[in-house]
Amino acid sequence: MTRTLFSLPANLAPDEASPEWMNKGDNAWQLTAATLVGLQSIPGLLILYGGSVKKKWAVNSAFMVLYAFACVLVCWVLWGYRLSFGDKMIPFLGKPNGALDGEYLIQPAFLGSFPNATMVFFQGVFAAITLVLIAGALLGRMNFYAWMLFVPLWLTFSYTISAFSIWYPDGFLAKMGLIDYSGGYVIHLSSGVAGFTAAYWVGPRLTQDRERFPPNNILLMLAGAGLLWMGWTGFNGGDPYVVSTDASLAVLNTHVCTATSLLTWLALDLVFFKKPSVIGAVQGMITGLVCITPAAGVVQGWAAILMGLCSGSIPWFTMMVVHKRSELLQKVDDTMAVLHTHAIAGSLGGILSGLLAVPKLSALFYGAPLRYIGLFYGLAYGRAGAGLRQIGVQLLGILFVVALNIVSTSIICLLVQLIVPLRMSEEDMEIGDEAAHGEEAYAIWGDEEEKVDTKYRGSASKDKLPASRAAGQVEMT
Repeated sequence: MTRTLFSLPANLAPDEASPEWMNKGDNAWQLTAATLVGLQSIPGLLILYGGSVKKKWAVNSAFMVLYAFACVLVCWVLWGYRLSFGDKMIPFLGKPNGALDGEYLIQPAFLGSFPNATMVFFQGVFAAITLVLIAGALLGRMNFYAWMLFVPLWLTFSYTISAFSIWYPDGFLAKMGLIDYSGGYVIHLSSGVAGFTAAYWVGPRLTQDRERFPPNNILLMLAGAGLLWMGWTGFNGGDPYVVSTDASLAVLNTHVCTATSLLTWLALDLVFFKKPSVIGAVQGMITGLVCITPAAGVVQGWAAILMGLCSGSIPWFTMMVVHKRSELLQKVDDTMAVLHTHAIAGSLGGILSGLLAVPKLSALFYGAPLRYIGLFYGLAYGRAGAGLRQIGVQLLGILFVVALNIVSTSIICLLVQLIVPLRMSEEDMEIGDEAAHGEEAYAIWGDEEEKVDTKYRGSASKDKLPASRAAGQVEMT
């Protein structure tokens, strides 16, 4: 028997820059997915927020997003990543360290067939969008200097704890078997609770802003919403850390659930308010994206439809009915309703994951065929105890994230308040962007500005004329 030897094509053969342990396809997709997630914030949520608020807050709202994204990425590589995904220090936090050393960055990541550098970037844009979502609850009144302090503090003392506990293999909730496919708990429940808590401490907008806060550009808002929706392909499709059938399923489930949720919210608006609301459709889109996130790759397509029906109706009910009847909810000014669109929708997704997770699909993602079984499948397969345990773990995860973010966010707000005011002054809130940044989104010329501009143009044109003609014009005037 003879053996035939052959060599791989040069572009596939391993070398020092592409070692045997690295899968080029997985690495390429992971970098692409990370970029899609980054586009959800910059420019996605930047222009969604900028278009959704009153004209006088367009610059401030967009700038809160831009600052948060930049600040998080720097803090992430300096200490945040290793706190979230580094060697265990305690059951809910890693050892503090940087993620900038070249030798470390080219080593294999803790999961997946790609280097640490790819994982650091991928997880960094997830951390960044979480802070961006919190900003949605605070638009229209938070002191920008307070926001500059809040972002690194919350990243350090809240996000890292959730991420390590739930996503890192040594985290205590990860070991218990919590299902959070792509951030229903770590990102959406966290940001919803933290945003609502911070809004309580910051205080409300001016009365006239709360009563009337029309979007300054609905088309711009829709463009941002579209980037958010399409970017979710990377959000959920990138979390298997591999180009796989499970990643494909997660992407399809994401878009099916989102479309169903949008249509459900739209139908409820038509039935009860007699008009199809664009803003309502965007909210239904967001709740669908959020709800499917913890379950994207572990549920069947019909379950994605069911989750879309739930995410388009339950948050609608809490926002349109419960919110208006609750004194507490009325007291807290949550500008973009992140409590409903992220905290409630994220919790809903976590619970439905505990009901609808398919053992086979869970095994594809987690690699553990005897764990991660939804209650309905547990009952069907004679494993009711395992299904009940899964629901219990899902509920425990919700309680942990809620408690963590209420406590940590409150402490951070109180600490920041000792340094700078959390809320802008009444006078600055009357003015908006011009007072906060000395800039406006739209240059609207008044009579006085037009007179000054006309005088300036006249002076400039005289300077370009020959001296004799300029003098003659002066005499004529």
